[in-house]
Amino acid sequence: MTVLFSRSPLLKWGAISSSRCAERRLESLLAAEKAERHRSIVVVLDEAQLLSVDQLEELRLLTNADMDSSSPFALILIGQPGLSTRLRQGIFAALDQRISVRYALCPMELSESLAYLRHHLELAGRSDPLVADDAAARLHRYANGIPRALNNAATAALMAAAADGKGLVDDLCAKKAVAELTRT
Repeated sequence: MTVLFSRSPLLKWGAISSSRCAERRLESLLAAEKAERHRSIVVVLDEAQLLSVDQLEELRLLTNADMDSSSPFALILIGQPGLSTRLRQGIFAALDQRISVRYALCPMELSESLAYLRHHLELAGRSDPLVADDAAARLHRYANGIPRALNNAATAALMAAAADGKGLVDDLCAKKAVAELTRT
C-alpha cells in the first residue's frame, strides 16, 4: 500500500524529528516503496502556492541533487499562477531548477466557456438551455475565461435568476451576479 504523507504533521505528532536523520529515513521509505512495488511514486500537491517557506524547503531537501540518478518519487506541484512567480524567487532557486516540466492552463475562449457551462448543466441533468448566450458571454468576460471564477459567477447568476423567479439566466441576472461578486 502506497502511503502519502507530509513531514509537517508527522513532526507535530512527534512521529519523526526534524533532523537530517528523519529526512534520510523519509528518503529511505520512499526508495523502499519504489523498490517493493516496482512502480514510480508520484506525489501530487494541489494548491501548492499555499505552501510555506519551510514546506518548500522540505520539498527541496527531498528532491536533493544527490538523488538525481535514482529519485524515489516524482513531484507534481499544482497551483495558481503565483506559484511559478514564487518559485522563481532567489530563495527557491534550487527547487525551481529541479522542475523539469512546466505547464500553464490558458484561459478559456468564449466558445469554450459556453461549452463548459453547457457540459456542467448536462452533468446536473439539465438538457435544455438555462443560461442565455449574452448572459454567458458576460459571465465569461467577468471570469476572464478562468473556470473557477466562471463557476462562481454562474452560481451567483443562477441565484439571481431564482431570486427573480426566472427559469432562464438572462443578461440582467448575469449583470446582478457580476455586480454582487465585484462589490467591495
